[in-house]
Amino acid sequence: MDCLIREAVNADALAISRLIIGTLRESNAQDYSSDVINQVELSFSAQAVLRLLTQRKVFVAILKNQVIATAGLDQDVVRSVFVEPAYQGKGIGTKLMARIQFIALSEGFNLLHVPSSITAEGFYASLGFKKIRDVFHESERTIIMSKRLIQ
Repeated sequence: MDCLIREAVNADALAISRLIIGTLRESNAQDYSSDVINQVELSFSAQAVLRLLTQRKVFVAILKNQVIATAGLDQDVVRSVFVEPAYQGKGIGTKLMARIQFIALSEGFNLLHVPSSITAEGFYASLGFKKIRDVFHESERTIIMSKRLIQ
């Protein structure tokens, strides 16, 4: 699918927030309890997203002037990769991850880490990420994965 990938700007914060919360409720809810989903949602209000835009590199995928996916890079850690459920499985997440990996390499990082949800573990594995360990925050399970980057 042909979409534009660009760095996110402050004006994208509300659209990113809505995308993430909607994806959590639709896709991630199959693997996590409503309590966990509600807790994670708090980290992605529009105000929280605005703060994240100052702390890490955040990218969006745009199709028909709509934010349909997002991904972030915080040093050598991939953060908050979400694709609108209607567009999952169409290569958009893979395109975002290619951009993330290119940026990481250009900044001198040879190893990328990702704290993956249960929902996204297969996606990251398909891109060559390997499971390192599980981390639990109360009942929320996160899978820590990594990938060596090749120049």
